Amino acid sequence: MEDDELEQIRARRMAELRAQSGAAGGSMGGLPAGMSGGMGGGKKDDEEKAKKSQMEEMRRTMLIQILDNEARERLSRIAIVKAEKARAVEDLLIRMAQGGQVRSKITEKQLIELLEQVNQQSKPETKIVYNRRRYDDSDDDDYGL
Repeated sequence: MEDDELEQIRARRMAELRAQSGAAGGSMGGLPAGMSGGMGGGKKDDEEKAKKSQMEEMRRTMLIQILDNEARERLSRIAIVKAEKARAVEDLLIRMAQGGQVRSKITEKQLIELLEQVNQQSKPETKIVYNRRRYDDSDDDDYGL
């Protein structure tokens, strides 16, 4: 049942995106020939924006399928504070799902474990190096006698 709703939402969104891309391409046709020269990259920009928004929508629907509600809420709260970390976790989740490693929806507890793993991997190891200077002082040699 949930998959049917998801398919309906996806189909509706795709229709909206097609309508937007069709409207953007059709609006240039009414301009005189001299006016369209300055807008050379406009159509490509619109296509790129539409493609980006479509990719983001697909990404969101995949995450909806992968995560349960509590895990999705936690990930969205993390995205508010640390967007790049949330993006990395989302990428990891999508790769796991595409690789067949996800058998059921990921719970909040599983997401927390995954976040801890990402934290351990991304945390740089701190090294402290002591460089002691050595002085060539002839007086030091006299004390050894």
